[in-house]
Amino acid sequence: MNDEFWNALDELVKNADIVIDRPKGTTHPQFPDFVYKVDYGYLKETTSMDGEGIDVWVGTGEKKIDAIMCIVDLMKKDSEIKILIGCTEEEKQIIYQTHNETEYMKGILIRR
Repeated sequence: MNDEFWNALDELVKNADIVIDRPKGTTHPQFPDFVYKVDYGYLKETTSMDGEGIDVWVGTGEKKIDAIMCIVDLMKKDSEIKILIGCTEEEKQIIYQTHNETEYMKGILIRR
């Protein structure tokens, strides 16, 4: 059953354009102290729980889906997944730490 989930994600990503709207080294538009350490964006023409495109982290490795982050955001009172594409082990740890830095957001990393 797990293979079917990952295959469905592969299909979703394959058929969508990836838009990197927050490149590595840029700051968050609402929180200027937050700097992205890995490219961050979304899948064009998809929809996530927040009504926006499905979020993606795109690393420097081979461009395949490595993992997902399942996030609970207590400030927004929502949850969603973020797809990790081509992330090295170091980048996965950075992303994990990013989603667990504050008391308001928690996430788990699920590896493929």
